[in-house]
Amino acid sequence: MRNQELLGPWVRRFLIEHLIAERSLSVHTQHGYRDTLRLLLPFVASKARAPVDRLNVVDISATVVRQFLAHLERDRHCSVATRNQRLAALHALARFVGEHSPEHVDWCTQIRLIPHKRGNRTLISYLTEAEMRALLAAPRQSTSQGYRDYVLLLFLYNSGARASEAASLRIQDVDTQSRFVRIIGKGRKQRVCPLWPVTIGHLRTLMGQRHDDAPLFQNRLQQPITRFGIHTLVERHAAHAVEREPSLRSKRVSPHTIRHSTATHLLRAGVDINTIRGWLGHASINTTNVYAEVDLDTKAKALAACSPGNSGRSRSPWKSAAGVMDFLRSL
Repeated sequence: MRNQELLGPWVRRFLIEHLIAERSLSVHTQHGYRDTLRLLLPFVASKARAPVDRLNVVDISATVVRQFLAHLERDRHCSVATRNQRLAALHALARFVGEHSPEHVDWCTQIRLIPHKRGNRTLISYLTEAEMRALLAAPRQSTSQGYRDYVLLLFLYNSGARASEAASLRIQDVDTQSRFVRIIGKGRKQRVCPLWPVTIGHLRTLMGQRHDDAPLFQNRLQQPITRFGIHTLVERHAAHAVEREPSLRSKRVSPHTIRHSTATHLLRAGVDINTIRGWLGHASINTTNVYAEVDLDTKAKALAACSPGNSGRSRSPWKSAAGVMDFLRSL
């Protein structure tokens, strides 16, 4: 059997040569692709009744991939979004193999023809201003860890940063004079986010005399905090904040919930949607538009603005615009 037929060497080349050397994808994306293959390969091996190290490329047939995707949803209780993320990783692997091995082009085509599944679009969850105040009041600022937690929560609310973005920040990324933070988001895209004076003041205290290259947020062992640590921190304080704001009991609060809250509160404050898109680092304005769709207050204002009784609306008929038709005829 030729080595070109074995799956193992292709997997190694895909993860090391393609994702890292050629694409230079983020660590989180690399881990997502790796985890997909860690789930897939034992599943394929059980179907082929062969050791993982002896699997062939064609053992990952379109039929087996469909069975694997069904297994994710049925047995592992994965959401449609997670199922589609796993499939995207397999599409990328198939494309890589097909580009470097002409004999596998047909196999590549069959895998890439497997469509993403359309799922129900769920409404995003965000915190009201009262719930956000309760969350910020939850940490005990009298302790060093509690103060760190408060500053981190305040920063997440101010910046709308993702947990992974906050975890990767260095002290040098914060400009305390101009009051902004430089964030590296998805696709290594950089954005600059303004910070409130109160946020800058607390960040100065938290940074102390540490070196510019030191992580901005550290754990109790003085190591960089992880995105999982941030998730745990937010969930812990959300559980405490329920005592102050009982409405939090019905909400699952995560760092992304705070991000949604930032966007929604900016929208209510009158910030235009394109500015919010840049603030959050969205690649498309369509992603940001979801906040306008879920915010009932914004909908109510829009409805009031176009109501028949709105005195601010111009009632001038189209024909009153003298010269318009002549202008159009002249073009």
